[in-house]
Amino acid sequence: MNRINLACIGWRRWLTAVSTMLIFAVTAEAAPLRVVATTGMVGDLATRIAGDHAVVDYLMGPGVDPHLYKATASDVRKLQRADVILYNGLFLEGKMQSILERMAKAGRHVAAVTAELDHESLLDPGDGTGHPDPHVWFDIALWSQCVPVVVETLARAAPDSAEYFRERGERVTDELMALHVWAQEISATLRVEQRILVTSHDAYGYFGEAYGFQVVGLQGISTVSEAALADMASLVDFIKARKVKAIFVESSVSHATIERIATDAQVRIGGELFSDAMGTPGQMEKGYDLGTYDGMVRHNLTTIVEALR
Repeated sequence: MNRINLACIGWRRWLTAVSTMLIFAVTAEAAPLRVVATTGMVGDLATRIAGDHAVVDYLMGPGVDPHLYKATASDVRKLQRADVILYNGLFLEGKMQSILERMAKAGRHVAAVTAELDHESLLDPGDGTGHPDPHVWFDIALWSQCVPVVVETLARAAPDSAEYFRERGERVTDELMALHVWAQEISATLRVEQRILVTSHDAYGYFGEAYGFQVVGLQGISTVSEAALADMASLVDFIKARKVKAIFVESSVSHATIERIATDAQVRIGGELFSDAMGTPGQMEKGYDLGTYDGMVRHNLTTIVEALR
């Protein structure tokens, strides 16, 4: 009897050990991907596509200007530990792009979400750098074309979840195109002569092309250099001549210069827009979550239309 009991105990221990190893193996396979995105907009796209198969973190939080951003030691650690790294590209991230490109060549799952966009759809900012305007997320239909790069990059990192990512990618594309139609419709509620958007820097070129606005930015594509006094005086004259009803500050750019323009031109500030960074997740305004791409877009457009009408 004792021999049987000992045999049973041994058998049970073996089964327990095997079961434990299987549980660890399944858990390891099912562990969510660690995804790091540079900006909130890229992070939002990754989150919507990856679902519960990834934990998404991003480097540049609310109010951070990517044109001026410098990576910290904690950012480097995040990048080193990441399974997937996604960034905007088109030199939005400045010098960081060359580092990310080297990581991709070294075999890491690193991708610029704009990598597959047709170059004919990109705008030339006319600043002499030879780089296209990187603010492509302001044309929602164009931004939806970045979905396949995110899907395929995630799928390469987690092949067992590839179909899951592709299904979610199709759903996200449909949602973005519905948002694009909404943006066209609300923009059309303004008369053409009312659609003049004056902001701190020239981040809204794609927005203007997609939704019929004349966009005038005090600074160029990048915020690295400050606006000249002559440019400020010229903008004041433009606002007065065109009888612009309101101009706008941006969350990631100092408000001081635009506020001075508003005073000199005797025009009101129509509100704060989100350009190179989204709001804080869970930050609600007008019923929109400003920490999401959808909420940012809806907030921006309703703010613009209400102020210019």
